Amino acid sequence: MPDATTGFGALIVGDEILRGKRQDRHMAKVIDILARRGLELAWCHYVGDDPVRLTHALQVSFATGDVVFSFGGIGATPDDVTRQCAAAAAGRPLVRHPQALALLLEKFGQEAYPKRVLMADFPAGAEIVPNPYNQIPGFSLGHHHFLPGFPEMAWPMMEWVLDTKYRHLFHPEPRADASLLVFEAPESGLIDLMQEVGARYPRVKVYSLPSFTPEGRRVELGVRGPAQEVAQAIEALRRGVSALGFRWENAP
Repeated sequence: MPDATTGFGALIVGDEILRGKRQDRHMAKVIDILARRGLELAWCHYVGDDPVRLTHALQVSFATGDVVFSFGGIGATPDDVTRQCAAAAAGRPLVRHPQALALLLEKFGQEAYPKRVLMADFPAGAEIVPNPYNQIPGFSLGHHHFLPGFPEMAWPMMEWVLDTKYRHLFHPEPRADASLLVFEAPESGLIDLMQEVGARYPRVKVYSLPSFTPEGRRVELGVRGPAQEVAQAIEALRRGVSALGFRWENAP
């Protein structure tokens, strides 16, 4: 059962993304959907419609224990291979799901045969994920959730999964992110301070983002996590940077 240490991952499937025919919109929305529940995205992978690579990616993600949302490739056309790859990665047969079949027959009648019914073929043991947009379901296999590539379908389906299955993981306390810009400081000169603040506030994530601007080198030094501890940790960073002799200002 997922607990507070569980990570959330995203797998975005489709040659059209990798070839630049379409721009990915999922990752930014996944980050937003999770953030509104006090959760964070741990990783995101892009994979084309290559059965070998996709099966391998799923084998790896199944082994993590993470909660994973997969977007794309669950249609009925020959380049939709996610259902088959999920079954192969899990070592299960692909079987026709009776509830999914009933939904397809309700929507399409006998026109569901012979091709549309393929969208009811899921790995054995899968559960359906309802699709409020057009009633063609996705599916869950353990804590992997397979959704369509269409954002208008996938995003409410993801929210349903989170609100139905993982509400116990939501962070009820407010979350925050605060940072400051440190000028003309090498990142290496800030490592000890970052480690010290991270050890003092273990529920806070300390991060640094270096950049080079026409005005010179700078590092965005920040913290994110529970709001009360973020307020304390960012103040500790301000004092520490001042003690090191570097100029800083609060990030916008």
